Amino acid sequence: MTVFSDGDRVHLVDRKGRQYALTLKAGDTFQFSGETIAHDALIGQPDGSLVTLSRGRPMLALRPTLSEYVLKMPRGAQVLYPKDLGVILQWADIYPGARVFEAGTGSGALTMALLRAVGDRGHVVSYEAREDFARTAMKNIERYLGPVHNLTLRQSNAYEGIEEADVDRVVLDLPEPWQVIPHAAGALRSGGVYLSYVPTIPQVMQTVEALHRAQVFAMIQTFETLLRTWNIEGRSVRPDHRMVAHSGFLTVARKVQPGLSPTVPVDADEDAAGPERPEEDV
Repeated sequence: MTVFSDGDRVHLVDRKGRQYALTLKAGDTFQFSGETIAHDALIGQPDGSLVTLSRGRPMLALRPTLSEYVLKMPRGAQVLYPKDLGVILQWADIYPGARVFEAGTGSGALTMALLRAVGDRGHVVSYEAREDFARTAMKNIERYLGPVHNLTLRQSNAYEGIEEADVDRVVLDLPEPWQVIPHAAGALRSGGVYLSYVPTIPQVMQTVEALHRAQVFAMIQTFETLLRTWNIEGRSVRPDHRMVAHSGFLTVARKVQPGLSPTVPVDADEDAAGPERPEEDV
């Protein structure tokens, strides 16, 4: 059974599903809307306990999932939404043992997702140009994951170059990823995956153009993901009135041997019929 300990990150959840974050510290007191609960009353309780505040308000005490944690943690920069974090891990094919280069550490949300995916046998090198962002990110990472040995966090500008070589994956969360693409082409191993996240189409266009100019990237794709939750209460079944729609565009490519990748995009007229259906195994 998992119980809460001094120093753990805990979320208290009310009846409406709203979450309130705190880091347990012996002797401290959590205050909410005129009610209180001692941290000592939470320390030693099982994860998932029902606790009661001083005036009788019941709350669930839970160790937050990574998705819940990143939405409540202190931020230096805007964090990626959980819906994008999950898709990034799949489309960048982040696997146990992978060597991943990341640029744009920000508040550390994507970094934590990458660290958990590569596991103890893998390694993440993350560049962050701003010292204050790097400091906030490291605090967030260690608060949730504890001390990490599979991360190298550098205060460095990826626009100016990448020291690492022969990495398996390059993942960028930067305003101008096209400036990094020439460096990424040299840092990635053949067959490695490139992925970048940007919020606007003009940024996507410059990114894709830079990928083609590099002449070592193939299978270039750009897409976005939309998340719509549903309300299910008895026979009342409907989509929620609000949804997390556009947050950003993901562009993915594979590094191949020079000369094997077309230098210009496929003409739209040639692709108008849509992709061919894959042959089924017989």
